[in-house]
Amino acid sequence: MKISTKTIVTTGLCTAVLSVLSILTIPMPSGVPVTLQTFAVALCGCVAGCRMGIASVVVYLLLGTVGVPVFAGMTGGPSWLVGYSGGFLWGFLFLAALCGAGIRRRHPVSRILCGFSGLAVCHFLGILQFAVVAGVTLLQAFAAVSMPYLVKDAVSVAGAYLVALPVRKALSAGNILAEEKRPAMGK
Repeated sequence: MKISTKTIVTTGLCTAVLSVLSILTIPMPSGVPVTLQTFAVALCGCVAGCRMGIASVVVYLLLGTVGVPVFAGMTGGPSWLVGYSGGFLWGFLFLAALCGAGIRRRHPVSRILCGFSGLAVCHFLGILQFAVVAGVTLLQAFAAVSMPYLVKDAVSVAGAYLVALPVRKALSAGNILAEEKRPAMGK
């Protein structure tokens, strides 16, 4: 498999945006801070597409896991992947994938619905891991780490789609954006 320079640049750009938007945090009593990560992941998926959106999240997770301070509040290390907020980190893969798949849809409502589907998976994984790590019920976990963030995250996904449209246009005009090719249908 040949990887183009455009693919590397697009993936690196998205990883950098995700890393920078993870710095600002508002601590919460649950241990899961308020960040701009959801917006950044959705933006990466919307700008780069499904595969490169996933690739940028994978690079982000790998950097954070080896200790580069790219996770919320400039932290890093493998403990974050198995801690209170680790389920959300794993869920970012699905959020980027579904936002990237949604950007290829023609109708704006279906685009946002794909993003909201990714957000639902991300929150489900976050709730599940928090419940296991904290030893609480799923309902308690939902109340602690999902419900307070739902409006912000829904606005983040919708906002990412709005921001991605001119960004994609500008990157395409500058011949920087690596476009994902559609798979051939049938044989």
